[in-house]
Amino acid sequence: MNPFHMERLDLVIEPDVTNPHEVEGILNPAAARGPDGNLYLFPRMVAEGNYSRIGIMKVLFSDEGEPCGVERLGIALEPEMPYELRPNGGGGCEDPRITYVEPLRQYVMTYTAFSPLGPRIALAISRDLLNWHRLGLATFVPYEGIEFEGIDNKDATGFPLAVANPSGEFELAILHRPLFPGTLPEETLKLDENRTIDLHRESIWISYSSLDAATGGHQLPQFTSHHQLAAPIASWEALKIGSGTPPIMTRLGWLIVYHGVSDVVQPSNNEHRLTYSAGVMILSVDFPQELIYRSPEPVLVPAPSEGRRGTYANVVFPTGIDRRTDIDQPDRYDVFFGENDFRIGVARLDVPAEISGTPSKTLP
Repeated sequence: MNPFHMERLDLVIEPDVTNPHEVEGILNPAAARGPDGNLYLFPRMVAEGNYSRIGIMKVLFSDEGEPCGVERLGIALEPEMPYELRPNGGGGCEDPRITYVEPLRQYVMTYTAFSPLGPRIALAISRDLLNWHRLGLATFVPYEGIEFEGIDNKDATGFPLAVANPSGEFELAILHRPLFPGTLPEETLKLDENRTIDLHRESIWISYSSLDAATGGHQLPQFTSHHQLAAPIASWEALKIGSGTPPIMTRLGWLIVYHGVSDVVQPSNNEHRLTYSAGVMILSVDFPQELIYRSPEPVLVPAPSEGRRGTYANVVFPTGIDRRTDIDQPDRYDVFFGENDFRIGVARLDVPAEISGTPSKTLP
């Protein structure tokens, strides 16, 4: 039995089709509590031509403490730097995640910069969630002959505390998903279903950066050590997995809600369609590169869609998480996710008192 499940809440954030900044969708938001205690979302706003900005919204709550609406506050980041702009006039600041990193005493945003060379991980910092300072593109040293530089990379998110690396030294860390050639779900779909997983090239990775260098000012951290965290195992994630919400400490360990991709045949017409669902991972408190639990089945799947709105109509893509200590529910989390590459949904996750057994090991 899966100890985790998620329940959809009533709030659905649709794009304002009268706003040219989001006429093609509003999706995949970061979520963070500001210094004022309010909850803010930072969605990807998609304009015509897949031109993406990162917006700012304040979440509104009912008297019962349920998220019930949003107030749009403007733009956090829009494509300006060369690594965010493309020669054809396009550009993209996409799919942010935000963590308050306590050793830095600042919010850190990891986002996808749609560069002329492809998607890359970019970072920005803020003290108030409203004003952001870019640090640039993340850089990675090679690992056992595996080169990360020049490789497409997405789905990055950071830890709020310094954590122990494989050598036991405390450093800053991020989760990320390098997209090595041949690892896109559209590519793995064409391979034999009994294919051998390439752990170097099909994994979520955890990478570490020196805490001393990062706390010296507005420096871009270089990630100098790496560890493979998880590769596809279950059928619901067979084509690809990627990190989702920022790691958050729970009674069970570090919790992340991640996404998995599978091939689903539509019963109405036998059409094959890539389907993105959400699952839960629990990482060790002491050594977060150790995976101690992952969902054998998804905890949230796409809802039926009326027609094809967005790039895909079978997508749940978790990116933001809010711990509900504001209503004295520290084991309750609201998870914000992109739905069908078009709008934003929210679902509730209650962390159980314990989990029995370990359904899977760190890697297959």
